[in-house]
Amino acid sequence: MAIKTCLTHLMLLLIIWKESLTCNGLTVDPPENLTVLDPGHLGHLQISWSPPGSLINMTNCSIVYHLEYFNTYRNSWSMTRMNVRSYTAQFDLMKDIKVRVYTILDGPCTNNTMIQSRSYAELIQKPPSTGVMDTEVQNFTCVYHNKEHVECMWRRNPNTPAISKQNLYFWHKKLDQAVECPKYMVSGGVRRGCNFTGTSLPEFANIIFCVNGSSPEGPLKQTFVSLQIQNLMKPATTKKLHLQTCPDKKLQLQWERPNGKIPGHCLEWEVEHNQEGPDGKISKTQSVTRETNFNFTLPSAHNSERNCFRVRSKLHKYCADKSFWSDWSRPTCDPVSTTSCHEPQQLYGSPTGRP
Repeated sequence: MAIKTCLTHLMLLLIIWKESLTCNGLTVDPPENLTVLDPGHLGHLQISWSPPGSLINMTNCSIVYHLEYFNTYRNSWSMTRMNVRSYTAQFDLMKDIKVRVYTILDGPCTNNTMIQSRSYAELIQKPPSTGVMDTEVQNFTCVYHNKEHVECMWRRNPNTPAISKQNLYFWHKKLDQAVECPKYMVSGGVRRGCNFTGTSLPEFANIIFCVNGSSPEGPLKQTFVSLQIQNLMKPATTKKLHLQTCPDKKLQLQWERPNGKIPGHCLEWEVEHNQEGPDGKISKTQSVTRETNFNFTLPSAHNSERNCFRVRSKLHKYCADKSFWSDWSRPTCDPVSTTSCHEPQQLYGSPTGRP
């Protein structure tokens, strides 16, 4: 019943809105002079327009604008309403830029009924046709190592001319203009990445990266990527593991969270257990723990089997939308001593992982 009531109300609202387009016989013109300006921010463009000339002398009504633009990074339309005549949005400059704006009138002149223009101002801008075909970089990836520094890597397109040079530029809202990579990573005389050590990049902010280049055959095709570095973290490798045999023949594994700025309570762990039987066959099991108590107990162990463990970590979903697994720790294998294992030992700080 509640669902039917909500649907009925929605239908009524749609009918009222449709009727309001021509309420009182008043028609509303779309905005004029729709333009998109590129200030050199790698696709962070300024959209602006003018009110329709027919409403310039209108004083007893308020004008609101309904803006729609195609978000090339999400591959969907985004919408917003405002009473100002400008807006900034991020676009991939290698794809079509699509923008349209409606006028909405409200106030005493419309008997306080919102009236939207039937048509809209529209702008469609094609990407530049310059650049040698099929030379854009491939597999562009950035990693935020242990919340300390960022490295971005890419793979050269096989169609890239042999004698060519690629460049990386980046921009975020704290910069006036796009800035070139502070330190390129070179392999075999070819630029394959950028190291941002010593360069501050903001978290929870869109950072736009552009890789372009030049060659004797002409400019290379550009690649644009928008990323937020807090979703690119890769924790450091866990260094210290302690494995002990309990009196009841259970194995207990403890490890220390890696040093760095990543809070311990943000980490989840994967434990890999390799067990070699007397016949030489090796079985492997992997377990993920979302608790950060830094201990793992194997239900049973046998003297005739050799057990080895290693661990790795990543940020769980409560601290980041996504992250990279750390590298695996060095394996630690069957201990030679037996000790009490009823209470986990706090060998390396708080067992909760909190600083």
